Amino acid sequence: MAQTIHELLKAGRDDAPALSAPERPSLDYAGLRRHVAATVERLNALGIGRNDRVAIVLANGPEMASAFLAIGAGATTAPLNPAYRAEEFEFYLSDLNAKALVIEDGAESPALEVAKKLNVPVIRLKADPKGPAGLFTLEGPAGAKPVQGGFAEAGDIALVLHTSGTTSRPKIVPLAQRNVTASAGNIGGTLALTAQDRCLNIMPLFHIHGLMAATLSSMAAGASVYCSPGFNALKVFSWLDEAKPTWYTAVPTMHQAIVARAERNPDSVKRAKLRFIRSSSSSLPPQVMAELERVFNAPVIEAYGMTEASHQMASNPLPPKARKPGSVGIAAGPEVAIMDDSGNLLPQGGVGEIVIKGANVTAGYENNPKANEGAFTHGWFRTGDQGSFDAEGYLSITGRLKEIINRGGEKISPREVDEVLLDHPAVAQAITFAMPHAKLGEEVAAALVLKEGASATESDIRSFVAGRLADFKVPRKVLFLAEIPKGATGKAQRIGLAEKLGLGA
Repeated sequence: MAQTIHELLKAGRDDAPALSAPERPSLDYAGLRRHVAATVERLNALGIGRNDRVAIVLANGPEMASAFLAIGAGATTAPLNPAYRAEEFEFYLSDLNAKALVIEDGAESPALEVAKKLNVPVIRLKADPKGPAGLFTLEGPAGAKPVQGGFAEAGDIALVLHTSGTTSRPKIVPLAQRNVTASAGNIGGTLALTAQDRCLNIMPLFHIHGLMAATLSSMAAGASVYCSPGFNALKVFSWLDEAKPTWYTAVPTMHQAIVARAERNPDSVKRAKLRFIRSSSSSLPPQVMAELERVFNAPVIEAYGMTEASHQMASNPLPPKARKPGSVGIAAGPEVAIMDDSGNLLPQGGVGEIVIKGANVTAGYENNPKANEGAFTHGWFRTGDQGSFDAEGYLSITGRLKEIINRGGEKISPREVDEVLLDHPAVAQAITFAMPHAKLGEEVAAALVLKEGASATESDIRSFVAGRLADFKVPRKVLFLAEIPKGATGKAQRIGLAEKLGLGA
């Protein structure tokens, strides 16, 4: 098993395609390996070596994918969302102590002014839009010889990402070369990836899901990635036709958008020969899973991941093994257990916090002893998710501990309410969340997107839920929206939603 990105890239046959993109010739593995070696040499000439942090602000596409691989083979990558505003770039570039900023030549971004203010050298990435997907050159000011040059070693940090920071200041998650390569191997094993596979990547490449599940797991199998410019429900079907992928991975909101447009693209759907479809990063409603499987005639594999685990922790298996709607499957890489508040591991069926340990798990948050003290117990990393195992070892997540609604002492899983709401014939999307209440502390609220042409009232919705759940779980407030607010990765976010929608105490 490879323990560095450089070693991992040896898996692909020289003439096998590694990266491709819309209307671009493919880059084969021989070309990718040459490109990676040349990029590491170039970074060393610019004064950047092992464990030096390189912030990357690039749009989704083959250059972003190859920048992650090539820079990550000899330094530490820190991909940032290109849509950030100046204040956000200032926080992240400062917090990361970035040695350089890589940005596309000619791009206009507030990151440039921030880099100038912070004296962070700017390296311009130049690509040929008609050349092989992912090839580029780097231009920047020469630097002093790095302390450690050449290819990174197993214990070096390959990737740093921040947690989402929905309830506190974002924390830095350092992931070593051995962490990310272990995760790539875990994902490839779960999905039985081979050199014949091709992933259509529609996930953002500043997020762990796209970096690990789509990109690095494919490289570890000697497979290929078709690098889209980012999710676009209107273009997915033409990409399916052009790329002829064997699989794709996405968050539930993307799957919902794809299913919603499938009827308008019956020929593309019919031509698609997907071996499976993967879902991760938030819970996949069983209704969406069933519709996806019906439309594409392919198994839908729901997995469970988080940044601190270099993504994957558990996953439903491929057929002929069972995949259980509403479950995130069996342990798929690290050890997974359930722990109570006192640090005791619980037997099968016990409900508590999901904890993990294994080669893909971060050694700890950076410069944050307080967070690490709370995050690790007896060597287990506490995920912050609540769940339990069934008799067959399948894990179900009952909620994010911070998202559980506490209504006057009654604990309510918002996911449970979501699933009932999605059974209503008029509801296309639903998210349940806590809103402040003067006497109870928190009350149940829900935001809905109705199906095209459908109608429903707040009273209709509340009556429907009341027929299926206990009264205290019925939303006291129901909002009808054109679109549910989402984070940068396409995930709907419960925490802070009440405030965002103007629901005060």
